Amino acid sequence: MASPDVHQLLVGIPITCHAFNADRSQVAISPNNNEVHIYSRTPGGGWTLAHVLPDHDKLVTCIDWAPTTNRIVTCSQDRNAYVWTWDGASAAWKPTLVLLRINRAATFVRWSPHENKFAVASGARLISVCYFESENNWWVSKHIKKPIRSTVLSLDWHPENILLVAGSSDMHARVFSAWIKGIDAKASNPVWGEKLPFGTVCGDFAAGGWVHAVGFSPSGNSIAFAAHDSTITIANGPAVPPQLIVTPNLPFVSLFYASENTIVVAGHDCAPYVVLNRGSHWELADKIDAGRKKSVTGNSAFDKFRQMDSRGQAATDVEINTTHQNTITSVRPFAGERGAVAKFTSTGVDGKLVIWDLLSAGIAGLRI
Repeated sequence: MASPDVHQLLVGIPITCHAFNADRSQVAISPNNNEVHIYSRTPGGGWTLAHVLPDHDKLVTCIDWAPTTNRIVTCSQDRNAYVWTWDGASAAWKPTLVLLRINRAATFVRWSPHENKFAVASGARLISVCYFESENNWWVSKHIKKPIRSTVLSLDWHPENILLVAGSSDMHARVFSAWIKGIDAKASNPVWGEKLPFGTVCGDFAAGGWVHAVGFSPSGNSIAFAAHDSTITIANGPAVPPQLIVTPNLPFVSLFYASENTIVVAGHDCAPYVVLNRGSHWELADKIDAGRKKSVTGNSAFDKFRQMDSRGQAATDVEINTTHQNTITSVRPFAGERGAVAKFTSTGVDGKLVIWDLLSAGIAGLRI
């Protein structure tokens, strides 16, 4: 197994979320405050702080970077979202305020695959589907409300740009239609429904706890979601009973499909794991982290007894045998196409950005 590429961007400060630009030369992160920091890749392979976006008033909860249009969208606990565009003349990022019309914190945001709209989850028990209104030169939103009964924690778009899967703290994952008149062509889906007006519930799946993470498969025919009861569920449409994977791990908080048969998950166990389709069933395969070998000196036993004598207590080891030393907050694809992800990145509470090579993970049955 190849060693991951580890970058300590922050020391003693968590990274709440992250997003890369198209060529992976820049990364935007939230340093657990109201700012967005954009780092640029140096010739030596490191990262240097290039821009600070300070317009939010409270904690920035999520960031997404559109690869084609090069626009950044951010959302925050201040109940606002901004779309940032690069101004070459002033060499700065210019914000445009989005009219979310919510009275609680925004929690999650994702661009649609065509990058002509984006969805914002919130604590107001609704999803704001935002699109650009050229007549008034601003971003407006339509709300998906029913039957959501609590905070929406995560979102993901169907590859065809119409459907949206959402996980919420009412212990449900739901698939909605986010079709916008004048923006999207008329659409139907053989798995999720033939008629898809805005707000249609195309699937509703119960979970055993808060749904922290959701994702569509590359084909869009199935969804996966991770709940706070340490389970992972895969659903192949509303007509087929979903498969529940019960794991012995701590809860997972982020996931994505690396391929049609491979899901990467991560969370409170401080290491990313792979979930594989074995043909007739899905299973949690193994973690993608060989761990770190700790050096042991010849006098370690002597040092242990000396510390017990001088301090009256045994030596305590505060490090864990994983690359990340605290909860992983997000995992995102890094290299490869949708449906064939070769590398991915993770950020965590320990302030690290880690680039993982999925192909060299050495996991039996892994197919990309």
